[in-house]
Amino acid sequence: MAIVRSYGATQEVTGSCHVLEVDDVKIMIDCGMFQGKEEEKNAEPFYFEPSTIDYILLTHAHLDHIGRIPKLVKEGFTGKVYTTAATMDLAEIILMDSAKIMSEDFQTRYRKAQRKGQTKKLQKPLYGPLDVEQTLNMIEWVNPEYDVYYDLCEGISFVYRNAGHILGSAFIEITYMENNDSHSIVFSGDIGNNNDLVLPHLAKCHKADALYVETTYGERNHQPIDATIKEFKETLLNTLENNGNVLIPSFALERTQELLCLLREMYENDELPKCKIFLDSPMATRATEVYKKYANELIYKCQENIKENGSVFRFDLLSFTETPEASKSINDVKSRAIIIAGAGMCNGGRIVHHFKHRIWDENNAVIFVGFQAEETLGREIVEGAQWINILGEDMIVKASIHTINGFSAHADRDGMIEWIKDIKGLKKVFLVHGEPNSQTAFKETLKKELNVDAHIVSFKEEIVLK
Repeated sequence: MAIVRSYGATQEVTGSCHVLEVDDVKIMIDCGMFQGKEEEKNAEPFYFEPSTIDYILLTHAHLDHIGRIPKLVKEGFTGKVYTTAATMDLAEIILMDSAKIMSEDFQTRYRKAQRKGQTKKLQKPLYGPLDVEQTLNMIEWVNPEYDVYYDLCEGISFVYRNAGHILGSAFIEITYMENNDSHSIVFSGDIGNNNDLVLPHLAKCHKADALYVETTYGERNHQPIDATIKEFKETLLNTLENNGNVLIPSFALERTQELLCLLREMYENDELPKCKIFLDSPMATRATEVYKKYANELIYKCQENIKENGSVFRFDLLSFTETPEASKSINDVKSRAIIIAGAGMCNGGRIVHHFKHRIWDENNAVIFVGFQAEETLGREIVEGAQWINILGEDMIVKASIHTINGFSAHADRDGMIEWIKDIKGLKKVFLVHGEPNSQTAFKETLKKELNVDAHIVSFKEEIVLK
């Protein structure tokens, strides 16, 4: 008997974590961190015994898909982790950064608690850098290649297909035997938007009995990429020509690399006025080097740029600010700066410091190029907050706010429908990784467009696959 139990990304976007049990074998698909309003769940014990998990199959390196793996290891997991080589390299960067942020945040909270005599009440970090090192070095990591079938154990095999979401991302087809019959289930992870900026298109899924699919944008379509680029350029140029600054909260993986490609193209085509461009994210800088390492997985144009120039991302106007001192020095640039910084949802990182110095100035612009989860600072701003609290200080929002969603690394409603309609033999569809309104809308669209009945998965729900 095959059973799937879901412990995250259920009627919410983050915390992806599903356990497929076939007979006595337990396979976890992703072990992500909760972000936004569900953040407190990260500190809770797992709702299962970590030592009973035999294998982890990872779809990609975003924190909401890998962020609790060190916690799982701390609490007893000793099995194998399967993921693409690029995802493994990116995971090291993401997990180390996560550990560092949690440690720094704890030290700040500890100093405040000391002054109040409340240190015993403090929640300790989920894990530290040493825990990440042990996770990467003491657990066996296996790197499957795309489109190659692997035997996981007797009676269970799997294949990774390119999801086109971020570098190394995959959807996973798992085949298992039950009563001498072969069955298959696909876990989509996050599937890509096919915008042709950095990565090749999402691969087709040809056959599956059951599908667990993301629904981040299940209720709407993205703006076409040509219109998106046009809007981005117009916003950028209008702000710079008025001697303003452009702030771009950006995710370290994929979105940042897409923006660098676009800005480099504008520079080479003499479309940019005099300005300075800063990538103010050490994590994004390290991730960008990983993209160069796996250039063979990028689109042809990116590969050619690397062959000709040694890098697809670097150009004269661009500065990489690694140190805190270099980041602070950006404040000395009073006008015509383009600042790309994390965190992508503005729930920490260097972008909040740049907000503190610039979001109150009506000459400046903030461009959001990615999804903003509920109860994050980014969500507050895109929903029209006139005042925000930054680092304990209330601040007015006078910069112009722009949401340009065509850059999204996620497929939109029609993109997901197009992908699902090609899956032969599909009997059951289970909706995960989306907010309730998005999932409800996508469920209705699936019924209308494909005559498919879908089920919205609940937290800790146990589903028997028949």
